[in-house]
Amino acid sequence: MPQTKTTPSRFPAEPPLLRRPRAVIVGASSGIGAALAARLAAEGYRVAVLARNKARLSALCEDINRAHGEARAAAYTHDVTDLKAIPALFQRLVKDLGGMDLFVYCAGVTVPVKIDEFDTHKDQQMLQTNLAGALAWLGCAAALFQGAGRGQLVGISSVAGDRGRVLNPAYNASKAGLDAYLEGLRNRLTRRGVHVLTVKPGFVDTDQLKGSPRTFGVISPEKAADGIWKALRARQQLVYVPWFWRYIMLVIRLVPSFIFRRLSF
Repeated sequence: MPQTKTTPSRFPAEPPLLRRPRAVIVGASSGIGAALAARLAAEGYRVAVLARNKARLSALCEDINRAHGEARAAAYTHDVTDLKAIPALFQRLVKDLGGMDLFVYCAGVTVPVKIDEFDTHKDQQMLQTNLAGALAWLGCAAALFQGAGRGQLVGISSVAGDRGRVLNPAYNASKAGLDAYLEGLRNRLTRRGVHVLTVKPGFVDTDQLKGSPRTFGVISPEKAADGIWKALRARQQLVYVPWFWRYIMLVIRLVPSFIFRRLSF
């Protein structure tokens, strides 16, 4: 069973009237998560970042703290498939930060499969990280924010969740499941004063895209983070990043099934 390790809290105490907003990002060692951590720190947040890669997390926090001349980011090494460790670690984060205002689940994996391959182990890898881990973490944050009557929850999904495609059915299913869960949380929590945002990126220049022939509309993690930040400020419920994917996926969703099943993407 993977073990969760945390670094000692490096957030100094703050006077209540001068307290910075506090954010947690799960899946922040690279890509969108790392870019969003840097953006939130620049906007004045204290940020706790979590991922498996300790070296990358440490480097990210060092860069953020050096840029701002103070401790605005702290790293916590964590494997999201270690579901049993999540409740205790969540409470540790709340204690270290002195509360929580924003929670972002950004962890995700894509395991390549061949067009004629059916591999339960690969499917489970994607479901455990993209969906089971998301439910465990988001559930903890939802309970906290529901009790407080405030807070913002963000789930990083994908345009892949909009429809089941032939290339990677399990990945599509993991993101479609996350979409449905976030919608359920939104319907439950909006009446309690909690904002829930679903983010559906297209192609972003991250580790998951390495080796892929896809080049259409690829954006940087920083541009994706900018779109997420704007959606948070506007309290949007759903955002496609970049914006044009909303219309691309609208067309794809409208393609009749007897035609869609013949497509190869």
